[in-house]
Amino acid sequence: MIARLAGLVFLIYAAAFLWFAVTLPGPIGHTKTDAVLVPTGGPGRIARGLEVMRDGDAKRMFVSGVDPEVRPKEFASEFHVRAQEMTCCVTLGFLATDTRSNAGEAAQWLISNDVRTVRLVTTDWHMRRAAAELRHTIPDHVAVIEDAVPSDPALGQLFLEYNKLLAALITQG
Repeated sequence: MIARLAGLVFLIYAAAFLWFAVTLPGPIGHTKTDAVLVPTGGPGRIARGLEVMRDGDAKRMFVSGVDPEVRPKEFASEFHVRAQEMTCCVTLGFLATDTRSNAGEAAQWLISNDVRTVRLVTTDWHMRRAAAELRHTIPDHVAVIEDAVPSDPALGQLFLEYNKLLAALITQG
């Protein structure tokens, strides 16, 4: 009986992993939000966030988890952000070190800036966990719109992220 139950649990786990791996979220088209949230850590994320803002789909952007040694002028230079854009529209967060602290840092910024709708821009394999952590941290009245940056993740990376997602969901209650 225990072996059958363990086998069933394993089959459910494996089927859910397969679903996770083959149904990665994708980018969305033009959808207006109050702000864009970009957790650092993957290629294309910041460029996508800036594109959304420059296309007029959001008025401001918060970049969470920026290395404390990076200065705003360095960030602006690396990502071709004009000084006026940095002043009015781009805020850098230097406190976060992982996905959970990205959510906490972002929640503080979203609340203090009275954001009602936010576009979360992160890599496709990271989206489900980042969105779950963010939704767990922010007030219920803030809508999260998911906009995933396509990537080509390795199987090992997907397996690790899947397990991190399960752990995050379990610890959230």
